[in-house]
Amino acid sequence: MRILSLLIALSLGTIICAKEKEASIYTTAENTEFQLTKSGVVAFSASEQPLENQISVFVNPRKEFQTFIGIGGAITDASSEVFDKLSPKQQEVLLDAYFTEEGINYKIIRTSIHSADFGSGSFTYIDEDDAELKTFSIDHDRQYRLPMIKRALDKIGDDYMFYASPWSPPAFMKTNKNMLQGGKLLPEYRQSWADYYVKFIQAYENEGIDVWGVTVQNEPMAVQRWESCIYTAEEERDFVRDYLGPTFESNGLADKNIVIWDHNRDLISHRANTVFEDKEAAKYIWGIGFHWYETWAGGTPKWDNLKNIKESFPEMNLLFTEGCQEGFERQHYHRWNNAERYGESMINDFNAGTVGWTDWNILLNENGGPNHVQNFCFAPIHADTRTDELIFTPTYYYIGHFSKFIELNAKRVSTTTSHTDILATTFRNPKGEMVSVVMNKTDKMIEYNFIVEGETLKMKIPPHAIQTLIY
Repeated sequence: MRILSLLIALSLGTIICAKEKEASIYTTAENTEFQLTKSGVVAFSASEQPLENQISVFVNPRKEFQTFIGIGGAITDASSEVFDKLSPKQQEVLLDAYFTEEGINYKIIRTSIHSADFGSGSFTYIDEDDAELKTFSIDHDRQYRLPMIKRALDKIGDDYMFYASPWSPPAFMKTNKNMLQGGKLLPEYRQSWADYYVKFIQAYENEGIDVWGVTVQNEPMAVQRWESCIYTAEEERDFVRDYLGPTFESNGLADKNIVIWDHNRDLISHRANTVFEDKEAAKYIWGIGFHWYETWAGGTPKWDNLKNIKESFPEMNLLFTEGCQEGFERQHYHRWNNAERYGESMINDFNAGTVGWTDWNILLNENGGPNHVQNFCFAPIHADTRTDELIFTPTYYYIGHFSKFIELNAKRVSTTTSHTDILATTFRNPKGEMVSVVMNKTDKMIEYNFIVEGETLKMKIPPHAIQTLIY
């Protein structure tokens, strides 16, 4: 494997004279030792007209688009329960791996408002039937979740984005009297439920955590066997317009951001059209969140829907709020197409106008949990709690090709490819440094021209690989 890695490194680029314009190349590739590894420094040369039988990437730095707000993941009850079982040494390794510049530099943290499926059980912050929220307390989160969140934020520093999502109102507020299995918010509890978000934000901010905002409801069109609640587009619009938005305002929380939908790309256009066309609702809303699970039954990712929303409502923001590889199998920790699903989604989501990207659980155990309804999944890092071992999957490194190098407030710039065999996106960091990510999902080494303003890099990318070019 080392010989193969060396040959690939030699083919990807050679160290050159510092006086020439050059690009540093970082590579992760299947069946090699490359894991976010600096694999070469390549010189630019004068461009020639590309030919139809060549594969090319075209970058136009003069065309700028959305501003980047970060990449991160969710600290769930499951993640924090597993984290608590690690030795102090491994806890530090995990935190450094995610939340420092030496790691992959996460800036975003998502969490749930009371329980989701990933955790040991279902719970709320109030006693049952307490519509006045007199018993509201986040004491449950003090055991595992809050300590991990605080340690992560200490690693990040001041430039973090922290937001929260509910999976279900308390059972007594719902039509089915159950936090699980869907159901709807009863009309008579809309104000009480809006007040609940305020209580959550205030409680977390009393812990020293600056809450950026909330999503209205996780997956509002999915009846799940875990915590879930259904909102039609009209119901979510009306709840934001008549309750959540005004309640934030009246409690001095008008600066908190509200994100609608928080579900898949397939139905996202209907939600955007219904909610954003209502000016009274839209004035409270920062943007629309989305997941990637429309592909669960073999469907095609609907990136065109994202582009349509950005064209139709340019003042609204797109935020990827959740994705993970379902169907956990321990023997497949290092299954490469798990990572490629991330790389493909991130490139296409960003090219469609997405400003930030949030993975799901940052840490799960050797069984893909804990999950109180056995909905076990993969995470970028797993912990074998029997041996105190951390397992870094290829997904961790693929995410890092974006999060480690693209800085807050970077601007996406125009990037296209001449062939479907490779994918690419580019951001310009605030001080002018360019960061391009190129991905190859095929079984073959690909030679390509990387063309920027009349200059070209002659590049090669290994099969099943991702590269970051910094220039």
